[in-house]
Amino acid sequence: METCIIKDWTVSEVEVRGCAPQAVRYRVYRQGGKLFLDIHSPKCEPLHTLELPEGMVLEENSYEVLLRYALTDVIAA
Repeated sequence: METCIIKDWTVSEVEVRGCAPQAVRYRVYRQGGKLFLDIHSPKCEPLHTLELPEGMVLEENSYEVLLRYALTDVIAA
């Protein structure tokens, strides 16, 4: 299955409410007909992969908002 990179690996420090800022690496890609937000630690350890709804290709800063919500969910778990 072919992978199409929409946003290549980007390093970001995301502020998560109630926690210290989290440094992460993330990318957005399409595989088959599905779109994914892949989140890793700065050391390339997988943290979470979020399947995005069809048609949710966003502006670059909008992925940071999704990243914050996904990290809040992962940290709270």
